Amino acid sequence: MPVLDRRGFLIAASSLLVAAFGARTGAAAQSARATSPRYGDLYGPVLDEPFPIPALRASQVRPAFLRAEVPYETAEAAGTLVVDPQAHYLYLVQGGGWATRYGVGVGRSGFGWSGTAIVGDKQEWPDWYPPKEMLARQPELLDRMSDLQSGVGMPGGPGNPLGARALYLWQGRKDTLYRIHGTVEPWTIGSSVSSGCIRMINQDVIDLYDQTPVGTKVVVLGRPISRERRDRPVYQN
Repeated sequence: MPVLDRRGFLIAASSLLVAAFGARTGAAAQSARATSPRYGDLYGPVLDEPFPIPALRASQVRPAFLRAEVPYETAEAAGTLVVDPQAHYLYLVQGGGWATRYGVGVGRSGFGWSGTAIVGDKQEWPDWYPPKEMLARQPELLDRMSDLQSGVGMPGGPGNPLGARALYLWQGRKDTLYRIHGTVEPWTIGSSVSSGCIRMINQDVIDLYDQTPVGTKVVVLGRPISRERRDRPVYQN
């Protein structure tokens, strides 16, 4: 039987490590796929809502941004929401090295935000109250506004840009004015197009809403923004 020299031994050992890693990676991927429901179960029509939600067409969102159970190592506790704006993903940490991953749309250049917050409030079919600054930038929005209980805004419904659900992000006792919410533009998921909020497919935000109590910790990754931008009252959607 031939004796391996040192070079041959290292090559053989490396090959075994690569094969073992590939097997583990493949097993993890198969496990993730095995726990993922069918597309129709995730994104079919939702008819038991005040405003029925149509099925998501497969052509509207890239497959990479559809909901999935994925391996995810983090020091955050189970139940924490972790948003990765650069990758356009939101993770609901499940613990045990796993998370539910959702595709999201995030703020375009100049409207991003990062830091730690909590879910201070949550609403189904929320009303939308754009600030004066936004109405000044987009005066055409005034035609869609009406006088509501809390001011000039748009009542919740199928045309409301906040979609079917909203989670309101607070720091301390102060509303940051940033939200995690649904969208009437699912084709924007996976893009940086909003005015700072984190938007989700309506079917996904309903799923997240049902698993996220008030008080949940939210971590938004990324470079900290300046104090000037952090304190500026800009509403986003």
